[in-house]
Amino acid sequence: MSKVRSNTHKSLGLEVNGPVFWSSITFLVISIALVLIFRESAEVFFSEVQVAVTSSMGWLFILSVNLFVAFCLYIAFSRFGTIRLGGKDAKPEFTTSAWFAMLFSAGMGIGLLFWSIAEPINHFQTPPLGEPGTPAAARQAMNFTFLHWGLHAWAIYALVALALAFFTYNRQLPLTVRSAFYPFLGERIHGVIGHVIDTLAVIATLFGLATSLGLGVQQVAAGLHHVFPAIVNNITTQIILIAVITGIATISVVTGVDKGVRILSEWNIRIALFVLVAVLVLGPTVFILGSYVQNTGSYIGNFMQLSFWNEAYSSNNWQGSWTVFYWAWWISWAPFVGIFIARVSKGRTIKEFVLGVLIAPTLLSFLWMTAFGSTALRETLAGDATIANAVAADMSTALFVFFEQLPFSTVLSVVGVILVAGFFVTSSDSGSLVVVSLTSGGNPNPSVGLRVFWALAGGAVAAVLLLGGGLQALQTAVIITGLPFAIILLLMCYSLYRGLDEEAAEESKLGKAQQRKAYQQLVGEMLAKRAMKQDTGTTGARKDNSTSPNPDAL
Repeated sequence: MSKVRSNTHKSLGLEVNGPVFWSSITFLVISIALVLIFRESAEVFFSEVQVAVTSSMGWLFILSVNLFVAFCLYIAFSRFGTIRLGGKDAKPEFTTSAWFAMLFSAGMGIGLLFWSIAEPINHFQTPPLGEPGTPAAARQAMNFTFLHWGLHAWAIYALVALALAFFTYNRQLPLTVRSAFYPFLGERIHGVIGHVIDTLAVIATLFGLATSLGLGVQQVAAGLHHVFPAIVNNITTQIILIAVITGIATISVVTGVDKGVRILSEWNIRIALFVLVAVLVLGPTVFILGSYVQNTGSYIGNFMQLSFWNEAYSSNNWQGSWTVFYWAWWISWAPFVGIFIARVSKGRTIKEFVLGVLIAPTLLSFLWMTAFGSTALRETLAGDATIANAVAADMSTALFVFFEQLPFSTVLSVVGVILVAGFFVTSSDSGSLVVVSLTSGGNPNPSVGLRVFWALAGGAVAAVLLLGGGLQALQTAVIITGLPFAIILLLMCYSLYRGLDEEAAEESKLGKAQQRKAYQQLVGEMLAKRAMKQDTGTTGARKDNSTSPNPDAL
C-alpha cells in the first residue's frame, strides 16, 4: 500500500503541482492565442481535423466504450462487488438522493436540455439508415438517442469514478487520475508519467467542460431572446452570459462540495423534475408513457447491433458528428465527472456504486428524452413542422419552441432558462473543483485562489471556442482531447482489476485469520467450561483418552 506523497509546492502564492499546473496553463494559453489570432480560418481547421480523426479512429472509440460497459458489469457482479469504498466500516457521507442529484447534475445536466429535442429531430430528418420522415425513422431516432445517453455514457463515468474512489479511499493515494495506475506504475506515478496523465486529464476536462458550457450559454441566450425579444441572441450576449454565470459558479466553487455544489445540484434536480412532470401532465401523457416503454424495449432489443455499428459499409461520416462525438465528449468529461463522483461516493459497495451510477441516471435520462423527443417526433409525424423547422434554424431554440406547444408556455420557458443556467453553474463549479484537485496534487483543501483561477479559466475556454467556430470548434476540441484519454481509460481497466484483485486477496486472508481466531476462541471457551465442570465434580474424573478440539486445526 502506498503512502500519500505530496507533489505540491508554492507557485504564485498557490499550493500547486508545478508540472501539471504550468503544463496545463501553457497549453491553454497557446490554444487560446492561436484561435484568437487565426479566428477566420479556425472554423475550417476545426472541421477538417474533426473529419480526419473521426473517419480514421472512430472504430477505436466505439470498441473502447463497449469494453467499458462490459468491464463495469463484470466488476459489479464478480467477487469484487462486495468490496466497500473506504474499507469495511466506511459509511456513505451523503444520502442516496443527494448522491443521485450530484452525479446526475454533473454528468448530464445541460446536454439533456440542449439535445432532448434537437437530437431526435435531427436523426428523424437525416437518419443514418433508411428513409427520413417515416415512422421507422422516428423509432430509429430514439434508438440512437438512447444509445448516446444510456449505459455507454454512464459506464465511462462509472469506470473512472470507481478507479479513483478505490485508489483514494482504499489505498490512501491522492484523488488524481495518476493514482489509478499505481498497480503497474508504482511510485513512478509521482514522476513524469504521472504528470503527463494528470495534464491530459486537465486538458480533456477543460475542453469537455467548455463544450457543455458553450451549448448551455447558447441555449440560455436563445431562451432569454424567446421570452424577452429585446435581448438579442448573438455572440456578444453569449460571452456576457458566460461571464455572469461563471462568476456565480466561482462563488459556488469557493463554498465547496458540501455546501454550494450539493445545494445547487439538489435544486437543479427539483426544478428538472418539476419541468418533466409538467410536460408529462400537460403533454400527451399516455403517449409518453407508452413510448417510454417501447423506446426502452427497442433499445434493449437492438443493444448489441447499435453498440457495435461502425458505418463500415458506408461512405458517410454520420457517426463523426454524433456517436463518435458523444463517446469523445463523455471520455473528455470522464476525469471531471469521475473525480467528482468519487468525492461523493465513499462508503458504498462496488456493486451498489456501479449499478447506482449505471441504472438510475440512465432510466431517468430515457424518460426525459422520451417526454421531450418522442413528443416532438409525434407532432412532426402528424404534419406540424414547427419544432422541426426550429431545430433546422437554430437547435438552441428547440426547447422553447417545444414549450410553445403546451399550456403555460411562458412559465415553462422562464423555468427552462433558470434550469439551463442552474446546470451551467453546477457543471462549471464541479468541473473547476476537479481541475483544482488535479493541479494541486489531490490536495483535499486547495486554496481559494486556485479554485477561483480555474473557475474563471473554464469560462474563458468556452468563450474563446465560441468565438473561434461555435459548435464545430467545441466538438472538435472534445474529439481531439478524448482520443488519447480513451487509451488511458483502457489501461485504467487493467490497473483497476489488479488493484481490486489485491484487495479481494487481502480481505480473504483477513477473513480466514478472523475465522481462525474465532474458532480458537470458541475452543478455548469449551475447554474452560469443561475444566470448570471437572473442578466442581459434576462430570467426574476426566479420562486420559478423551479428545478435544485442536485450536490449531484450522
